[in-house]
Amino acid sequence: MSDILVLYYSRNGATEALAREVCKGIDSVKGMSARLRTVPPVSTVAEAVEDEVPDSGPPYVKNDDLAECAGLVLGSPAYFGNMAAPLKYFLDGTVGGWLKAALVGKPAGLFASSSSLHGGQETSLLSMALPLLHHGMLIVGVPYTEEALSSTTTGGTPYGATHVTWNRKPDSLSDDEKQTARTLGKRVAEIAQRLAD
Repeated sequence: MSDILVLYYSRNGATEALAREVCKGIDSVKGMSARLRTVPPVSTVAEAVEDEVPDSGPPYVKNDDLAECAGLVLGSPAYFGNMAAPLKYFLDGTVGGWLKAALVGKPAGLFASSSSLHGGQETSLLSMALPLLHHGMLIVGVPYTEEALSSTTTGGTPYGATHVTWNRKPDSLSDDEKQTARTLGKRVAEIAQRLAD
């Protein structure tokens, strides 16, 4: 089995819901497995630290997770058109992996959520792509052969899977959003498998 790391930050559950759909897409590829991880929140109080293991949900990511995985799918809520600070904080600490070229040539996909249709999802996806390009990763999008991109009235872009909460519960994804997230996960897994062969 080869793992694809699904790494995200989620404050209210919307991005986590997308992450779990991405995992389903990865797990649908024979010989591939999703490794779900999150990052701890950051604090303006420098002395504050999180426990090593969160109270609930997936474990916190470690740099070894990046090196051990055949690919990465990265997700964040859209904050003013940018990725969330906790995710950026983690990525800023991956210089050791960059020096070792740990991610060079591996595929990467992106996903994001926002509370409104024009909430900065696409620029948030692009903000996450930048450090991954510096790491030498191969960015994988969602092609228009995925019919959900053409029929959606909620989330989904060729840059990656997205979710719009509107006035719904944060984790209530539309069918199109679920399908796009699964397609993204499946594509990253299939491409990782081809590259390994």
